[in-house]
Amino acid sequence: MPGGSIYVQQDEKFTGASPQWYYEKFWREDANNRKRSRMIKAAVGFAAGIGLALRFDLGLTALYGLAFAGLVAGIDWYVAWRSFRLTAVWRGRRRGEVITGRLLRRSLGKHGYSVLDGRAIRDQASIDHLVIGPGGVWAIDNESWSPDTEIATYNGRLFFGEKYGSKVAKSLVETSNAFAELLTRETGIPVTITPLLAVHCGLLPRGGQVTAEGLTLLKPSLVARRIKATAGEVLDEQQIELLTRTAARELQRA
Repeated sequence: MPGGSIYVQQDEKFTGASPQWYYEKFWREDANNRKRSRMIKAAVGFAAGIGLALRFDLGLTALYGLAFAGLVAGIDWYVAWRSFRLTAVWRGRRRGEVITGRLLRRSLGKHGYSVLDGRAIRDQASIDHLVIGPGGVWAIDNESWSPDTEIATYNGRLFFGEKYGSKVAKSLVETSNAFAELLTRETGIPVTITPLLAVHCGLLPRGGQVTAEGLTLLKPSLVARRIKATAGEVLDEQQIELLTRTAARELQRA
């Protein structure tokens, strides 16, 4: 493309032919429609505020009307802003692994869990986060799909819209098993790693998570909660320390 480098592959998120580019384009073009809609909603809120003030004889009728109008407009703006911000990882404006890593450390660090970012076995796939703690070991990756992609399971199979999700599930499950084999071999501690996929954009079922084909997909804000909800204590402090040191030594930085 003009102005680009012939040596560096272009990221389609930032080119004029990508769904992400069109999404941002249409979002900007729709700004006036959102403003008109917000004004109409604010007018309804103004009328509701006045009606409430008159109904309960509160006085300062116009003030209540303005307060309700401002509240409705503010809520409408926040909902629109948040819906756009939730697509930031898919659009390439934010990095999913940074968001999830921050959430994991904030929620799990004080509960005895270690979080290692960006780890890989030589010549094999990498993972974004390896979590080791009292409840066991987890391998966590990050992914995002278009905002209208429905993520669901049918008859035990994973689907992204109309496409099978078996390839995504199989890859992370196999990588988790490979990591578990390496840690077990190097430490002598029997290790089972549970794979999780943090979904930053896409339509998950009610509750924000779905499990199929050995993989659980869930919202990033639910990952730490899922880990802490694991029943029982699988690893003690010495085992956690040994596994963490071994993982830091044996697994390459991705």
